Amino acid sequence: MILPVNRTLAIIMGGGAGTRLFPLTKERAKPAVPLGGKYRLVDIPISNCLNSGIRGIYVLTQFNSVSLHRHINASYKFDNFTPSFVEILAAQQTPEGSKWYQGTADAVRQNMRYFLEQPVDYFIILSGDQLYRMDYRLVLRQHLETGADLTIGTIPVNRPAASGFGIMHADAERRIIEFVEKPKDPKILDRLRIPADLLRSIGHPAEADLYQASMGIYVFNRKVLEECLDNDFVDFGKNVIPGAINKYKVHAYIFQGYWEDIGTIKAFFDANLQLTTSTPQFSFNAPGAPVYTRPRFLPASVVHSAKIDHAIISDGCVIEQSTIEHCILGIRSIVQSGSTLKNVILMGSDHYEADIPAVAAGIPRIGIGRECHIENAIIDKNARIGDKVVISPKGKAPDADGEGYYVRDGIVVIPKNSVIPPGTWI
Repeated sequence: MILPVNRTLAIIMGGGAGTRLFPLTKERAKPAVPLGGKYRLVDIPISNCLNSGIRGIYVLTQFNSVSLHRHINASYKFDNFTPSFVEILAAQQTPEGSKWYQGTADAVRQNMRYFLEQPVDYFIILSGDQLYRMDYRLVLRQHLETGADLTIGTIPVNRPAASGFGIMHADAERRIIEFVEKPKDPKILDRLRIPADLLRSIGHPAEADLYQASMGIYVFNRKVLEECLDNDFVDFGKNVIPGAINKYKVHAYIFQGYWEDIGTIKAFFDANLQLTTSTPQFSFNAPGAPVYTRPRFLPASVVHSAKIDHAIISDGCVIEQSTIEHCILGIRSIVQSGSTLKNVILMGSDHYEADIPAVAAGIPRIGIGRECHIENAIIDKNARIGDKVVISPKGKAPDADGEGYYVRDGIVVIPKNSVIPPGTWI
């Protein structure tokens, strides 16, 4: 079977304000949030598309989109002889309307004229804030083999997790016959459990208590997407999908690899630090499926007598005699002598700084100063942490705002471009 990847257009949803990722989204769009030391969240779905042979990609956004524009333009350049592109479509005023995106479906509807200009037969709609590796050709293959009008990516989850997702109920042929958004009623959950025959077909025991959670991945036939959006529905999960199940042939593609929805500070923190473990569930080192990002001409990192255990050190870092344990250090990170970092995401810097005499008096240098102790924290880009600073969530409420910092989900977040004076205790 010849797969129609050259007749498939990818649409990546990144238009939300990302309030649950605040303050990381205070000055940037959610898809532009740094990930894994040198990547951005949006690099994950874009790389999945490129590795799957899909070369027409739109990213929809509307909040703080400047940094995302800059990253996309610097990262994804194609030659003049292939119809390949990665473009951003930001919310805009048009003769048809001037509203901001009201939801995922509304965002696609407002840009349909651009999508329909492309000579494609299929649309794959993706989320911009998930960490996973998927070959979309497998989804397209099943979509064609089943003759589906719409295929929805799902992932098996246990009963406690099911109430936090949109749950699909499919028959043994994987045709979806019911959808319930975040079910709480035990009787409804009993009804939505994956049938025994389907469980066996995907390699699980017939008695497993599992449910199909929507991944927010949709493959639409061209005409079906047009018809599904010929209304005033604003959201795919809440509005479009329930209606489509009753009208069209809708199938589930069951994905069983690692998948994490990075929608909160806690999820972001855990997913990043999980990358530093000896056997990470997601690895950027997978052969044949690279994660692409902006190419930079940075020197190799320099380490002087540091003790480092389970850490990711990105390009261009300088680490003096210090202790780094279970941490991610982003590009151009500076850690001065005597400091201890434990369970820390240090996002690094956008630029190198001039010599110390050039730094204004009383303002710390970019990076971590001398004799600091930092644990369970996210230090955003270009932050200046002075000497002998202590940062820890101990003794603080799980969610709190302080002078120069925020606590979210029990994790201290130092915002981008912050200055923390020497001797500060947080």
